[in-house]
Amino acid sequence: MLSSATQKYSIPVIKKDQPDDNHKFQNLPEPTGPYPYRLSLENANIFPAADKMVFHMVGDTGSLRSPDFQKLVAGQMEEQFSGVAERDQPAFLYHLGDVVYNHGEVERYQRQFFEPYQNYPRPIFAIPGNHDSDVNPDNPVSYRSLDAFTKVFCTPNAGSIAFSGGNRRQSMTQPNVYWTLETPLVNFIGLHGNVTKFGSITAEQKEWFINELKWAGKQRPEKALIVCIHHAPFSADINHGASIPMIEFFESAYKETGVKPDIVFSGHVHNYQRFAKKYDDGTVVPFIVAGAGGYDELHPVALLSDDRFTPDSPLFEGVTLENFCDTKHGFLKVSVEKKTEGVEIAVEYYTIPHEKIMETFDPAPLADAYRFIVK
Repeated sequence: MLSSATQKYSIPVIKKDQPDDNHKFQNLPEPTGPYPYRLSLENANIFPAADKMVFHMVGDTGSLRSPDFQKLVAGQMEEQFSGVAERDQPAFLYHLGDVVYNHGEVERYQRQFFEPYQNYPRPIFAIPGNHDSDVNPDNPVSYRSLDAFTKVFCTPNAGSIAFSGGNRRQSMTQPNVYWTLETPLVNFIGLHGNVTKFGSITAEQKEWFINELKWAGKQRPEKALIVCIHHAPFSADINHGASIPMIEFFESAYKETGVKPDIVFSGHVHNYQRFAKKYDDGTVVPFIVAGAGGYDELHPVALLSDDRFTPDSPLFEGVTLENFCDTKHGFLKVSVEKKTEGVEIAVEYYTIPHEKIMETFDPAPLADAYRFIVK
């Protein structure tokens, strides 16, 4: 059962008195592929059915203190391949950022990524989170932002990874830290929000995003459009709250292009939240936060009585928190299917108990489900 919103906010909130941390911004690494940084499933050797594609999504999986929750989440995702027809099995996992904590270091990847996912049977794509992008000034070996991330996810050719501990998983060939994944039924535009708490997008990346929106918009409604960003635009949690910079970034791009995505996925906040934003033209865009993938500390939704937060912003107009889970870890299974009435997107959120050890490995229960036809 999902938590009741009776005494908690049902709209986004702003966390008051937040310091400006834009000084933490890190320069981006050079792209490893050609502009406009697109990768097709075929070039990644992934071949789903022509009329249906299923995939997992999860964010904020790493943890310095304990990998137990992450391993439970990974194990439950693996369980969803058992006894399932191939067309209904996830074709890949799309990671929403914060693969490792706290500073994106090479030495963190074996324990926080390769070991938990050593039995996950499909490729793993990713966008960077703020912790993946950070740099530890106390590390005795100097490195640049996203050095380790690019060696795992953004290499020109797939190959073994020196710091994987001998893991058989090979590097991915994503062309940049912000990039587009092309599939037969949906285009994924993945963004990079950098190190800052509420995200920061370069002018170059915004120009790229605007061009990708225009390009993807011409392929609808035959192809759905999914946008992914680590920093959640809308949130009602007590750790981050909503990101005004990300909301303004998105709304500016939508206004300039006349194109809105069919759905937006984020992490950063360590819980699950499903928002819906209704625009003046009647369009409804779901904004889903799925950042409870393994980090041991979860982020509760704020109580109405908590005066550290305010819901007062014109940017929240038309935005409603329709469902949430802030007491359990979990992950998403998403399907995109071509039907007579159009392309349907179905989102399912599964949870695991907030305990380190379970006596029986029961399948993760379905906690929320949402589906719609792309217009």
